[in-house]
Amino acid sequence: MCLFQYDDEPEPEERVPAGPLYVPVLPGRAEVVVRLFRTPLGARTAVGFTSAEQLAATLGDNRPWIRLSESALRAIAEPVGASLLTIDPTLTAPAVTAPAMATGSVTAPAPQGPDVATRLV
Repeated sequence: MCLFQYDDEPEPEERVPAGPLYVPVLPGRAEVVVRLFRTPLGARTAVGFTSAEQLAATLGDNRPWIRLSESALRAIAEPVGASLLTIDPTLTAPAVTAPAMATGSVTAPAPQGPDVATRLV
């Protein structure tokens, strides 16, 4: 019988299913290819959103997506080295513009997509 109780120990992190996710895919392909990203530290991660509006707000309008369960997304991503799953990432990098050149002003296209604490692989 244990006489000690450890109330200050944190509970292990529980994985709670996110439900059906909106998962970005690569455009212009005959087959569906899930788009993978990288965390700021370089780890590969799959990304899913809980709504199409959240996906569009983060990655831009007209991004192709499919609906997948969290377990299906993990099953697709883990064999290719993306063992992390990021749900509803919100941080994005601001648009980058090139400095004006001597011959005129040139603006680089705004980056489309993630730097949602992740970036395209």
